Amino acid sequence: MSAERKLEIKLEIVGKTYSLKIDPASEEVYRLAAREINSRVAEAQLARYDGFRIQDYLSLVAVDLMIANIRMQHKDDIADGEMQVLKELSERLSNHLAK
Repeated sequence: MSAERKLEIKLEIVGKTYSLKIDPASEEVYRLAAREINSRVAEAQLARYDGFRIQDYLSLVAVDLMIANIRMQHKDDIADGEMQVLKELSERLSNHLAK
């Protein structure tokens, strides 16, 4: 029996179907991602930019999602830094109280 069993799924993104082989545990995430992309493209299309094709709307969605990703990474970096400061303060306080 193979340790790496893959599930073949089909995702439709803005009218085009993609066949993917994925880890079965990730299926819901892939389906949610496809729905989110389709939803965001539909929202962008409501703006009806002159001369825009579907690739242009997909590009706008990609930029928007990447900005959100970068912001989350930056937020995590800040949180990690704050945790380090709190850890250092806790150690200093423990050392002080131990005297």
